[in-house]
Amino acid sequence: MTSDTAFNDRMLSLGLARVAEQAALACADLIGRGDEKAADQAAVNAMREQLNILAIKGVVVIGEGERDEAPMLFIGEEVGTGDGPGVDIALDPLEGTTLTAKAMPNALTVIAMAPRGTLLHAPDTYMDKLAIGPGYPENVVSLAMSPRERVEALAAARGCRPSEITVCVLERPRHQEMIDELRSTGAAVFLIPDGDVAGVIHCAEADRTGIDMYMGTGGAPEGVLAASALKCMGGQMWGRLVFRNEDERARAAKAGITDFDRIYSRDEMVTSDVIFAATGVTDGSILSGVKRRPGYVETETLLMRSRTGSVRRMIYRSKRD
Repeated sequence: MTSDTAFNDRMLSLGLARVAEQAALACADLIGRGDEKAADQAAVNAMREQLNILAIKGVVVIGEGERDEAPMLFIGEEVGTGDGPGVDIALDPLEGTTLTAKAMPNALTVIAMAPRGTLLHAPDTYMDKLAIGPGYPENVVSLAMSPRERVEALAAARGCRPSEITVCVLERPRHQEMIDELRSTGAAVFLIPDGDVAGVIHCAEADRTGIDMYMGTGGAPEGVLAASALKCMGGQMWGRLVFRNEDERARAAKAGITDFDRIYSRDEMVTSDVIFAATGVTDGSILSGVKRRPGYVETETLLMRSRTGSVRRMIYRSKRD
């Protein structure tokens, strides 16, 4: 690919998988070592190096933060060789820095790529999120519903009792009232300590994970990454920005947000074809973590394309000194 400006997702997808793989490998030796910053920096450095090999004119629209706060992979940073299509990049070099530092489950390296101008430039604020997997009627649940109403509506659509529904929620004090209401319906609540991109992906593979729905507030940038994954896997998602102060509203305005109360659907956060790749850093319910063995190291990567709906699980093994 040289001067071609078409977004060839098939050709770009394997390159994107390698970006996620190398980021996971870079922080593998820091699993369980208690140093969140070092693990994150190792993943950032590796991801940036690999992105700059790709024949793209890439711009990071979801990254480590503003330029002054993030020396690498900051929002607005240009990546790639400068040849090829213009693309938006959304990434979390290490989703679950605390999970990695403590050797806890479900730490991932995550990245998505789409044609230029098609990913929501979500500011670094909170987002109220709601997601379900594929196979349900459109808008069977909504952010306007209470947690109880969502469980009851989803159970009715599934033809089961509310007690057979499992909801994934980020374990935070701000969610306690919601958790109590969910449990009052008889539904099970699957609490996760970190990593709400992985949390949303759980509900897209309910048969594998046992999770039917995700809800709660988490990072808005992670919401765009999660929407990218669901666009590939199938499922519905909605997000509404949540602002705690005027500084966060100013960030949103800087990112081009004009309607602060808007509810974004999955396809409004990701408006075109997208590629998504995630590699396991620590073992989890979605992906196996990095395996270090005598003589080799192994990773598992989830690689997906929305255009075809293809979902690949890829094992990468390389020699280790």
